Amino acid sequence: MSRALCICTTMEEFDQVHHLAQTHNNFWSTVGVHPDNENIYEPSVQDLVGKAALPRVIAIGETGLDYFQMEERKGGRTIDDMGWQRERFRTHIRAARQAHLPLVIHTRSSSDDTLRILKEEGEVGDASSAGGVFHCFTETQDVAKAALELGFYISFSGILTFKTAQDLRDVAAWMPLDRILIETDSPYLAPVPYRGKTNNPSYVPFVAKILAELRGMTPEQVGELTSRNFDRLFTKSISDV
Repeated sequence: MSRALCICTTMEEFDQVHHLAQTHNNFWSTVGVHPDNENIYEPSVQDLVGKAALPRVIAIGETGLDYFQMEERKGGRTIDDMGWQRERFRTHIRAARQAHLPLVIHTRSSSDDTLRILKEEGEVGDASSAGGVFHCFTETQDVAKAALELGFYISFSGILTFKTAQDLRDVAAWMPLDRILIETDSPYLAPVPYRGKTNNPSYVPFVAKILAELRGMTPEQVGELTSRNFDRLFTKSISDV
């Protein structure tokens, strides 16, 4: 692992995340607010576009929707109660389109709304679309296919190494090679053999190893492939910084 994309999840932490990217020539940053975060500064389109114009900011996000265990994790709320998440997601999509930067999308138990909102906001895979990546993918092959049709990439995390993740490995085995990325999603979801411990970017080779086994490749080939895909997705952004 020789490069890293540092993900911003609140506007309050952006300066810290951006500082990492500015002080390491192999780091880049995003700007955005994770769908789970509440009681924080809610950015406008112009807030996001302004931060996106700074050096070494190459994507908008992490953004998206998360309906997982709403009753337990979100105070017994229903999908109708999650309108604030959907509006925040729309703000990020509009900012990405205005800034001409890709999106880093989080979707959990919410894929229908995620795909619907992307389409409603004009993300249909054409020249005017921002595009981006569905990161830490945990959805079905049908969702992956729909995301690909909209021009998005799919990124697999340490979950790919879990014994219980055979369905996800089936998706990874099916995916077009030119749309696959790998990640760690640090500090969460450490891959086997470190599952349950604090994750860090040095563990990404364990994700590459499993993907290599699924695709009949070597881990080194997977590393080269996914690095090329990263460059292709973020090529304009990287070339401008």
